[in-house]
Amino acid sequence: MTDLSQRQTEIVSLARTSGRVGVEDLAKRYDVSAQTIRKDLNDLCDRHMLTRVHGGAIVASGVENIAYEARRYVAAAEKRAIGAAAAALIPNNCSLFINIGTTTEEVANALAAHEDLLVITNNINVAMLLYRRPRIEVIVAGGTVRHSDGGIVGASASELIRQFKVDFAVIGASAIEADGTLLDFDYREVQVAQAILQNSRQAMLVADSSKLKRSAPVRIAHISQVQTWVTDGLGASTVRDVCRERAVRVIEAAPELISEEDA
Repeated sequence: MTDLSQRQTEIVSLARTSGRVGVEDLAKRYDVSAQTIRKDLNDLCDRHMLTRVHGGAIVASGVENIAYEARRYVAAAEKRAIGAAAAALIPNNCSLFINIGTTTEEVANALAAHEDLLVITNNINVAMLLYRRPRIEVIVAGGTVRHSDGGIVGASASELIRQFKVDFAVIGASAIEADGTLLDFDYREVQVAQAILQNSRQAMLVADSSKLKRSAPVRIAHISQVQTWVTDGLGASTVRDVCRERAVRVIEAAPELISEEDA
């Protein structure tokens, strides 16, 4: 990292470890003003090493995703709210796919009290959250298990998905382009996500608004291929207009307030 101060180098390292760094925490850590930290973060963002978010910054990933455990801490409260709002849209007595991601895991966690569900997943963490529930049957896709996050990817997983036609699909995305393109990092994971979309009657995207500030190299689909997007506050983003034009229902779930907008 040429031309970076020692503090900036350490800030990037902290962001890669924890997923997110906060202005106030960094100011206390280095005994400097919040304004000094903001200048550091802005400089690192100009170099495309970090991406600014409210109160701090996250790793600016373009080719490689940040560590799974670190992703758990990025927008954690927003993801919990999204999970609860998405689960509220899923009735008892139905079948669904749930794919890989920390936000989809929050949906699974919020489904724990549901009854008579059939859940097919390529996410070991989702299976572990739900398999003890007596009124929820869990089917786990076979294939290669990624060490990084417990995701099951590859042709075998896609083939199992294609044997079903379910009521709902719950999918995530690593990045969302302004034109509504959904992106991810692993083409094998994307193949499974595409099979999930093709074999569900209704598809639901669960992704917080920080994904609008990220990029990834592999195309999953276009947002028009889902019926519902559960997110946090979008503001006046271009993708909101895309959703309105394509009749994608947008539900904005804030940690303190859950509100709905038919975009």
